[in-house]
Amino acid sequence: MSTNPDHLYPVFDRMLPRSAKEELLGQSGAVIWMYGLSGSGKSTLANLLERRLHEQGRLVKVLDGDNIRTGLNRNLGFSDEDRLENIRRVAEVAKLFADCGIIAITSFITPRNDLRRLAREVIGDRDLLEVYVKASFETCAARDPKGLYAKAAAGEVKQFTGKDSAFEEPESPDLILDTETESEAECLEGLLAAALEKTKIEYRAAL
Repeated sequence: MSTNPDHLYPVFDRMLPRSAKEELLGQSGAVIWMYGLSGSGKSTLANLLERRLHEQGRLVKVLDGDNIRTGLNRNLGFSDEDRLENIRRVAEVAKLFADCGIIAITSFITPRNDLRRLAREVIGDRDLLEVYVKASFETCAARDPKGLYAKAAAGEVKQFTGKDSAFEEPESPDLILDTETESEAECLEGLLAAALEKTKIEYRAAL
């Protein structure tokens, strides 16, 4: 079968419209893209947000970096090219969830601004809530919930973000959650408020 894009014929116009699915669910689909250093609190907050949104009657799916790399992206490493492809695939999957009216919460380091711009280009401003979970390398190393910082210091983990591979401060996130200065509860409440506002069905014009 040819993979030439000239031989592809998308049939989006014949499918059930997104608006019908959002009306069924009573929510607007969206992607809450959470990023930051390993140990910053991304996964913890993503999982807590999932539970709180579920309690609010929202349909939610969490896409976590570690889980995705054991399945969909298990053939990818941590080179610049592989990191880009990792983010591109996740953004495309998250977009599919949003198009079904589902709220996708992603938890990926997303260390560079070009990767964040790629995610935004794929998903679109309308659907994306970009959340920077902020904590310094030193704080994350002290927390080290997965033992990765200790392994990196011992040379057992290569291309480790913040040590061997740079983490760039974001240009213009929609929300910053500073887990060094704010409690887990404070971060969660701010995140929940932003997510609920983003996913109200009356928040946006009909598609």
